[in-house]
Amino acid sequence: RERFDNIMHYRPVDRCPIRDFGFWEETLLVWKQYGLPEPVASATSTDDFFGMDKTRLCGGIVDLCPFFDEEVLEDKGETEIARSRDGVLVERAKIMGAIPRHLDHLLKDRQSWEEHYKPRMRPDLPERFSSKGGWSRWLAEWTRPDRDYPISIYAGSLYGRQRDWFGLERISEIIYDDPKLFEEIVETWADVAITVIERVCGEHGVRPDSANLWEDMCYNGGPLISPRTFEQVMVPHYRRIVDTLHKYGIDVIYVDCDGKIDKLLPLWLDAGVNCMFPIEVGTWGAYPVAYRKQYGKDLLIMGGFDKRILAKSKRGITEEVERLAPTVEEGGFIPFCDHLVPPDVPLSNYIHYLNEAKRVWGMGADNLRPTSETDWANARFKEDDGFSWDPKQLDLSP
Repeated sequence: RERFDNIMHYRPVDRCPIRDFGFWEETLLVWKQYGLPEPVASATSTDDFFGMDKTRLCGGIVDLCPFFDEEVLEDKGETEIARSRDGVLVERAKIMGAIPRHLDHLLKDRQSWEEHYKPRMRPDLPERFSSKGGWSRWLAEWTRPDRDYPISIYAGSLYGRQRDWFGLERISEIIYDDPKLFEEIVETWADVAITVIERVCGEHGVRPDSANLWEDMCYNGGPLISPRTFEQVMVPHYRRIVDTLHKYGIDVIYVDCDGKIDKLLPLWLDAGVNCMFPIEVGTWGAYPVAYRKQYGKDLLIMGGFDKRILAKSKRGITEEVERLAPTVEEGGFIPFCDHLVPPDVPLSNYIHYLNEAKRVWGMGADNLRPTSETDWANARFKEDDGFSWDPKQLDLSP
């Protein structure tokens, strides 16, 4: 926890935290065929197994409350038609189904907003502060004086979740046809986020080490919304959220946005959102080193290691780890894969990446050894003799 705080405030630190964004579910299933132990392939967290630093989320429900009931309506073999928990009718693949195809949307206009969504976006709903594991138990963990890992409070999504609810076409039309509705939903999201922050931090005394937003509002050519509309409508509400966070000493505020963020990045910084994540390198060449040169230490960075390199040579992995090292040493930068690790990455390549990250960024940290007794540094994996995978052959049994 202290290490995260120091590196994000450009203070002296013993080493960089070693983390990752996560893995496609199919990635762990593929790796199971090449030597990953079964319990890890089925686990929700791989931090302990791979010997990575832990970080967790905290807070209440900043979203629909309650969610809609999820229901599978039709089984089509390799895909299924379902009503998702945000009310969207989708067709999703049973394998490699990270991005479902939208078929229809319950939210279409002001009437459907008032009827179906606005009642579930009331800031004061008591269900926002409950959990199956027990709200009091979570509060006790988040406020534990000797907690040694950082926690981040979720601060909402002013555009990204709207885009999910409406669909990309319809939200683009709404911004033009009914801008007051768009702004009302943005304001409602901010109200919910602020209410949750005040309750968790103000009433219960939780002191998160950072806050996070989720937007995913860019693609490979730039933003899905005009920067002018972003600045006029969204920035004032980001500032409201940021001001609330600052009241409780939370000054590391990161946004999770995929795609080419260049045109929105300075506007986020102006609003007080000071950390970008996961910095997808992509075909457009987003690169942490270039962003640091452009924005200096005003910009904090997480992510930024090109996931495509992981599927190539071990030598290329080492070169990229070493190329990022000078920026890591400056501080304000925690590097890891620029999105979920995909299933075309050989397990032995990923282990090599972790070993190199620990050697270079982690200063050879001895306290980052996997809990497994496996000697990863000298292990041979099946794919070393020729890696190949077929997603249709994955074992998807529970």
